[in-house]
Amino acid sequence: MNREDKFAHKAKEYEALQRRLDTAKTIASKVKENINLTKETHIIDFGSGTGLLLEALSNDIGKVTAIDISPSMTEILREKELPCEVDIKELDLTKQDLDIQVDGIVTSMTMHHIKDIEAMIKKFRKMLKSDGFIAIADLESEDGTFHSEDTGVEHFGFDKDEFKKIVENCGFKNCKIETVTKISKPHKEFNIFLLTATK
Repeated sequence: MNREDKFAHKAKEYEALQRRLDTAKTIASKVKENINLTKETHIIDFGSGTGLLLEALSNDIGKVTAIDISPSMTEILREKELPCEVDIKELDLTKQDLDIQVDGIVTSMTMHHIKDIEAMIKKFRKMLKSDGFIAIADLESEDGTFHSEDTGVEHFGFDKDEFKKIVENCGFKNCKIETVTKISKPHKEFNIFLLTATK
């Protein structure tokens, strides 16, 4: 399938920005505070990019299935040597299905690129084992100035209460959402939330 790689021009420099590394580490530590990960845990990282989040979780899990649509981003991930098993799937989960059952799904700064949030949350639920978890980090509602260019942005962040309600309406339990960090840009600070829930 030939589609434009909207992140091709960003991939090589993606990890040069210290705030990206710091954000991934903070989100990973908050995931670990809320979720019990073990060396038997198999997770999906949806929108894995160059692997910043899964890298920060890799010592605490057994396997990660990394899903991303950008060949240039996954190329950087492929070069990394991580302490857990990594299975990279280059596909568009909004259009394709993955027949897999995992212990948990993590995703960071990807959901605002997804048009139909509810459909994706329901798809997550199908891919989870009976007691599986989700951990979703993303932008809180913003004025549209977070992205300096349009790399497939569908939402200017999310209202936390509304987002939590969508997840609960999709059948998830033990839903918790909180602001966990901020991303500082020259013109403004943007809040990042983490939502955790179980099937």
